[in-house]
Amino acid sequence: MVAVELIAACIWVGSLVCLALVANVARKVLDGPSQVTFFRAIGRRYGIVGSASLLVAIGAGVALAWPPSSWSGTIDAAVALSGVLVLATAAGMAQARTMTTLRRQAMSAPDDLDVARAVRRGRLVAGGLRSLMALVTLAVVVLAAQAISH
Repeated sequence: MVAVELIAACIWVGSLVCLALVANVARKVLDGPSQVTFFRAIGRRYGIVGSASLLVAIGAGVALAWPPSSWSGTIDAAVALSGVLVLATAAGMAQARTMTTLRRQAMSAPDDLDVARAVRRGRLVAGGLRSLMALVTLAVVVLAAQAISH
């Protein structure tokens, strides 16, 4: 179970880092329509791999910490933050779908200022969600390490 937990957590954390790097490069080298197509394809695959690894990591972590009556405040916090992470991930996936639609609208109507503003707002929301996911992931990893060491 420990190996499953470690592998799933590594996939989750590694995929967050990889996705950030790939997104940065793709924005620099791909034109608008290619970016939309690329990010849509990546999003579909990441939705499966990322979500599965997150859920397996959480499930394995809960199984390793079972029963709840033995949990410390540290484990309680890690479990609660894991729930926040699942919600933030779901919000990020929904927001990514919205951004695909907005970017397509922006490409078909480049002079539409309302759509351009919506895309800018969407980018800010996406950055906020990614930051939240990264910070909560880091907090969960630190809490889990603390729980294991005690």
